[in-house]
Amino acid sequence: MITHSKGVIVLTFNQKVLIVDDEADIVRLLQTVLIKEGIEQVYAAATAEEGWIEFQKRQPDIVVLDIMLPDGEGYDVCKKIRGVSNVPIFFLSAKTEEIDKILGFAIGGDDYITKPFSPKEVAYRIKARFRRNDIPQDGEKMDHIIKAGPFELDEQKIELKKNGTIIELKPKELGLLTHLLKHPNQIISKESLYDHVWGEEFFGFDNTVMVHIRRLREKIEGDPSNPRYLVTVKGLGYKLAVEDE
Repeated sequence: MITHSKGVIVLTFNQKVLIVDDEADIVRLLQTVLIKEGIEQVYAAATAEEGWIEFQKRQPDIVVLDIMLPDGEGYDVCKKIRGVSNVPIFFLSAKTEEIDKILGFAIGGDDYITKPFSPKEVAYRIKARFRRNDIPQDGEKMDHIIKAGPFELDEQKIELKKNGTIIELKPKELGLLTHLLKHPNQIISKESLYDHVWGEEFFGFDNTVMVHIRRLREKIEGDPSNPRYLVTVKGLGYKLAVEDE
């Protein structure tokens, strides 16, 4: 939705954001920036328990989740959420080690933001996520079906089928496969995938792409260790290898 404020055009979003963090100053700052950027429904919780309760109550479209909480870890909240929803989860953490980031992605996170961070950057990442096809805006419909080999993606329902069987995908996995389905039998570089799916420049985050490719293979391949469809082209990137049907 586009609104006007004092002569300035502002793009507003009807989606809801839940912030789970016990640092009140960070929460207030994020809320202020998100609202200023047009994201008006911003909710907050300070503990893991409150976060889970608020998630069930608010049904947010994105969760910004701190890892270290007073009564537990954000990882545990993430696991609970993943048991019932594929909503995008952005981890916030002071942990900067690569293993921590990989763990965050491995258990279902979609982004990992290290502290200290720019609140405006977080807002832009969330807005980019809302603009992406896997979270349609009000009034926007994706009304065509993409077919490639045994795969059929209904962009209106955001539903993937392989040989007629529905396959449940998480948002990042769906974003990757959608991009590959639109370019069958073409080599797509890691840089291009990262730019398209994460909506930001690629700075050598090979593991980020690799973790999600591996999870995607586990869902669409008969033998993930020897992929038939989602193949690696050494030194170049990935390709969705399908035959015309």
